Amino acid sequence: MFVSRRNLLLVAASSALATPRELLTPHKLNRLVLAPSGKPGAFDQQAVDCPFVFRHEDRFGMTFLGFDGTGYQTGLAWSTNLLGWTVEACIAARDPANPLFRHNVAINWIVREDDLDSPGRLRTFGGDYIGVYHAYPNPGYEQGPAVIGICRSRDLRSWRFDAPCLRPEDGASWERGGLYKPCLLEHNGTFHLFYNAKNQDRPWREQTGLATSRDLRTFTRYPGSPVIGNGPPGSPDERFASDPCVLRFRRQWALFYFGLDARGVARDLVALSADLRAFTKCDAILIDTGGPGAIDEKYAHKPSVIMHQGALYHFYCAVAKNDRRGISVACSRPFALSSYP
Repeated sequence: MFVSRRNLLLVAASSALATPRELLTPHKLNRLVLAPSGKPGAFDQQAVDCPFVFRHEDRFGMTFLGFDGTGYQTGLAWSTNLLGWTVEACIAARDPANPLFRHNVAINWIVREDDLDSPGRLRTFGGDYIGVYHAYPNPGYEQGPAVIGICRSRDLRSWRFDAPCLRPEDGASWERGGLYKPCLLEHNGTFHLFYNAKNQDRPWREQTGLATSRDLRTFTRYPGSPVIGNGPPGSPDERFASDPCVLRFRRQWALFYFGLDARGVARDLVALSADLRAFTKCDAILIDTGGPGAIDEKYAHKPSVIMHQGALYHFYCAVAKNDRRGISVACSRPFALSSYP
């Protein structure tokens, strides 16, 4: 039986949840809060990407990825107001002597308080902050099938890296092309590791799956993955459903992610779950691309969210038409112009 494109879209819309008002961030800052340094030889010379924002002691922190033309390395920046950021250092650099980190090392997430309306403080386990990384085997921008692993630190600057806990060749067909950004949370004694991955088709598709562990050493893939799959033709996540950011919202869990549609437009979306396994997509595009000349004219994607003084801040990677890649933010309420340095 023939099903029209219009009917497919109607079916998709009818199965989506109305997006909760508390998750909307319609007010864009419309400028980068973190931009490529442009400094020759710097780890972030050409691009910055993949923000992870948290609260630590009396200020806000952000891990992010810097790209220097060879590969990803991980930086740390600080802020007192979520708008003005100062880069402290590269905290995870490539190591030519290490076959895993020869070209890339990307720390994407550190276990934090689960609740969306919490301050977003980091948690410790046995005195360690627990992070999760992914690493690509080849030089260039996201080249080759990446792996995922756990890392640990006492001070957020020096990190100890475990061997990979997830490899693409051990997974199902939807993830055998390579693994991408991980997100790690602990709930009721179990660590939940969300991650996106690609298949081996050309062009590939990306979807988001789940693996769990009790000890941070052995992870078991959830057989119902992907938990966020691609949408139907014409949907905003028809090709990619990627870069999970999972936090507790009310009595549910919100999984923020980005979708890539058939036109190649990337935008941030959200889905909800009662059990961290069965997710239902919401109907709104949370962060849309901007108009001609905007910092996010090409892509507005890769979410990291944090609550502060009753407002939701949604950080994302903004990519301009000329491929300049930096980090910006949108908020649930208008920005005060005087608050930006």
